[in-house]
Amino acid sequence: MTDELNAVVEETEPAVLAAATVTLVEGPTFCVSGTSGDMEAEVPQGLFFRDMRVVSDWQVRVDGRRPHHLTVLSQNPYSTTFVSRVPPRGAQSELLLERRRYLGEGMREDLRLRNLSTRPMTVPVSLRVGADFADVFAVKEGRVRGTGEVGATPVGEAVEFVLHSGDFLRGVRVEGSGATARPDGLDFLAELPAHGEWHATVLVRPGVEGEEAGGVFHPGTEPGESGPARRLRAWRENAPRVTDIEDPELHRTLRRSLEDLGALRIFDPRNPGHTAVAAGAPWFMALFGRDSLLSSYMALPLDQTLALGTLQTLARDQGSKVDPDTEEQPGRILHETRFGLNFPLAGSRGSVYYGTADATPLFVIVLGELSRWGIAPDEVEALLPHADRALQWIEEYGDRDGDGFVEYQRMTGNGLLNQGWKDSYDGINFADGSLAEPPIALCEVQSYVYAAYVVRSHFAQEAGDLKAVEHWAQRAAALKKAFNEQFWLPEHGWYAVGLDRDKRPIDALASNMGHCLWTGIADRDKAEQVAERLLSPEMFTGWGVRTLASTMGAYNPMSYHNGSIWPHDNALIATGLMRYGFVEEATRVATGILDAAEAFGGRLPELFCGFDRSDYDAPLPYPTSCSPQAWAAASPVQLVRALLRIDPWMSHGQIWMAPAWPARYGRLRIHNISLAGRSVDLEVDGESTRITGLPDDIEIVHQPRRPLSAPPSHHASDQSPTGE
Repeated sequence: MTDELNAVVEETEPAVLAAATVTLVEGPTFCVSGTSGDMEAEVPQGLFFRDMRVVSDWQVRVDGRRPHHLTVLSQNPYSTTFVSRVPPRGAQSELLLERRRYLGEGMREDLRLRNLSTRPMTVPVSLRVGADFADVFAVKEGRVRGTGEVGATPVGEAVEFVLHSGDFLRGVRVEGSGATARPDGLDFLAELPAHGEWHATVLVRPGVEGEEAGGVFHPGTEPGESGPARRLRAWRENAPRVTDIEDPELHRTLRRSLEDLGALRIFDPRNPGHTAVAAGAPWFMALFGRDSLLSSYMALPLDQTLALGTLQTLARDQGSKVDPDTEEQPGRILHETRFGLNFPLAGSRGSVYYGTADATPLFVIVLGELSRWGIAPDEVEALLPHADRALQWIEEYGDRDGDGFVEYQRMTGNGLLNQGWKDSYDGINFADGSLAEPPIALCEVQSYVYAAYVVRSHFAQEAGDLKAVEHWAQRAAALKKAFNEQFWLPEHGWYAVGLDRDKRPIDALASNMGHCLWTGIADRDKAEQVAERLLSPEMFTGWGVRTLASTMGAYNPMSYHNGSIWPHDNALIATGLMRYGFVEEATRVATGILDAAEAFGGRLPELFCGFDRSDYDAPLPYPTSCSPQAWAAASPVQLVRALLRIDPWMSHGQIWMAPAWPARYGRLRIHNISLAGRSVDLEVDGESTRITGLPDDIEIVHQPRRPLSAPPSHHASDQSPTGE
């Protein structure tokens, strides 16, 4: 995900959110408000639709007074209720205000004013509304400037705001039942009998290019029958269910992951049948190549349609030309897509920015995983030409100098300086803390490319194309050999983070090398030292593995990428450790992250501070971490899969399963896991493991996947690019 210290605003600190905020999410629409329900333009709050703030001010007053917040009753990711009391003019409170808010492609707010006294009242109620149409980046970073001339026109019971900016037209209509409109809001007159109630509904309808968005919770429609409600209900009904688990905290964490991933789904407006996953709320409710791919990979046991929809959506915008402004290149998979007026990474040249080194090989990896799970074989096959275009990008554009490694260097001053997952400006550094200069070949990017080659050789094998099998197997073997020769630092016992512009190894001890265990590019004789380093006191805190060792020059446990802990990073590290047979080490990492999830109330944030577990009783939150965030939400799912060591390969008619399930978690039963279009149940109870519901022709192999050291070839069909 793009760091707040990205190349566009490297010296700009993000604006600080109000002390307590409430975030609602529904697809590309999200809303950030105070706990009262009010929104203020001066802080990062508002209603956002397609990356633009369509409501910047939203403040309710009753009898000229600001209600006092009592509580927030959370209901669903897209709805909540704010309860407040109206400050009394006498000695006793007499008025209670409820505001029920729902998000769709817009917003609905139901106002309910209750008279708790024995006398009737007539009370004025006002709603102040503002719309600045500010870009989401500007709001997040506290640099909102004038976006153009915004016109406000009262029309009966509604006020309409319109922004003209060149050829760009945005608008929003705010309509209240029984209201009198004014240019800056709506006025109501509440008639309240003794012990009576008054109700009103306010609808917010965004518009783009003169067309009003649909999907709002219309009056007269039960919220439970709305599109967002139906989608969330279907998600819950179709997803796997933990029907029995002894550990209540783990159960809460898995349930939270399910809810958050459901909330972070986005539906392609050009193809509503394609469901992808956004990077995170509130500021990254958009498709990100790397984030969406890794999140949907880790969420495979929950729902494979997320991975399929993400691949299909990314394939549609796969690069087709060379454009330095957006860093588009033929075959390249995008980094980020946005809808707003101002998208700095794309140089205001459109809605898509391609500056990432890792999304393109990850596209191929996730496609291979879908094939191994036996999901939608026809649709997977239809995506194979896109995988071939991605591989072509790796060889023609990714490998800039022909040395066999994929490097990155931004093509425009607007682009990201660092283009791996540690994409902050200072995220890639040497042991002494000095910054590496691009072109940079990251170790994890080479490992992803290796896995992509292995995946393509498997596709070729299943198609009976032995010539292609040998081609991609040889590419993988050559890359693995060169990588272990040039990235390994024998004097340190770890892999370099990368190679800089002068081909010098970037010698910092960092978490990146854990991804090399995940994909299998690490030689067996080096993996043991990698495992030791990852679990050393300078790297492992007890809550998880730090991004950078405490002995390094740039270490800061409160930094974004130089000493913090990222759940998704740890989930891949744990999976890699388990793959190489380091069961104890993998379990320590997995249980540390799951303990952190418990401390965070079941919801892992995007990242948290990298202090040692002995320093504080609970992990310290990182102040501007996204929550919910997709790959953090998916991490517990991946960690459970890693501990269960489940590795399906349905086209080969086998499932490898050799649980290393910690006794502390006790019994586990999961219902409705999808495999090859079938619903199966999994049960782990002590040393007993069962999978029921599989077709008769599927064999369960009760051992870890093998082998780990042999290069891929058509003679080694049991090679797994990313399995345990």
